[in-house]
Amino acid sequence: MSLPVLSAFTLNRLELPNRVVLSPMTRISASPDGRPTEEMARYYARFATGDFGLIITESVYIDETYSMGALNQPGLANDAHVASWKIVTDAVHKHGGKVIAQLAHAGALSQGNAHTADVTVAPSAFTPPGERSPLYGKGGAYPKAKALSISDIKEIVGSFASAAVRAKHAGFDGVEIHSANGFLPDQFLTEYTNRRTDEYGGSLENRLRFLLELIGAARAAVGPDFVIGVRISQAKINNFEYKWPGGELDAKAIFGGIAKAGADYIHTYEYNSLAPAFDESGPTLAELAKTYGSVPVIVNGGLTTAEEAQKALTKGGYLIALAKIALSNHNWPKKVKRGEPVTPFTDEVLAPTLVIKESELLSRDEL
Repeated sequence: MSLPVLSAFTLNRLELPNRVVLSPMTRISASPDGRPTEEMARYYARFATGDFGLIITESVYIDETYSMGALNQPGLANDAHVASWKIVTDAVHKHGGKVIAQLAHAGALSQGNAHTADVTVAPSAFTPPGERSPLYGKGGAYPKAKALSISDIKEIVGSFASAAVRAKHAGFDGVEIHSANGFLPDQFLTEYTNRRTDEYGGSLENRLRFLLELIGAARAAVGPDFVIGVRISQAKINNFEYKWPGGELDAKAIFGGIAKAGADYIHTYEYNSLAPAFDESGPTLAELAKTYGSVPVIVNGGLTTAEEAQKALTKGGYLIALAKIALSNHNWPKKVKRGEPVTPFTDEVLAPTLVIKESELLSRDEL
């Protein structure tokens, strides 16, 4: 079947066979010290054999202090991490895939960190509402995060840049900066989690500064030809209903700033990516990103069928990202090409699949 979603696409200088992207999904399957495992290599390689045009990894922590967001999360914070990720990227490339590492700092929303004694950081000192999940650590209430100093902020910016370089050394085809779901860059962007009065707080321009510095530092570190993207959402994992208070004006400033800072793409996430971003009618978040960002847009959220994917491409998307439905359809692009129905995702919640199942893996012989 000939469909636009199956057509080739060029992202920076990365040649993709189609426009289907594997969404980053938390797996908590790394070793306790953050090294990727053979099972992870087999897991990601399976999507490459299924003809996913681009694979984005689960979130990867960038330093050995406060960035880790869950126990058994993989890292790109040292040379051992690089060596282990090389096994993963080699496996993906062996099967014709392209793979990007999602770089992340959980900030105040860290749910488990092997490097600190339950200490978290944020733009301002505050206690996040909600409860941590015992799937990712010890659970219970979030601790009160301590405010970052200017020197702390500069150190984190440097850590993102260093992690991007490590990703390049590990054989990744690019990196994605995680600025969605209430993670640290989003905490800077959000007024109620950022009450700073210096150049990183107050106006939207100031609150956006941290994210733009992350993009700029990563771009300076890896050069012009290495893909850098940004994932962004309005909702947070502990505030699902949140919307940018300035509506489309905020979207204009945010998406325009991301593109000007040097990002190659914007990866928008909404629970329903086909729904209007702010009101009962109006453009989707992806459409706003396309209008104001001037870079390719990946649409993510609630897409399962070829028809929904096609609709997403007409609503601002250049590429579409699949999450839970990909777990039950590792060969989704092949199925769509053959006109076959997709297999429904049947687990009641995602939690039982956080640790990789044997059914989701390529065999050792194929690896």
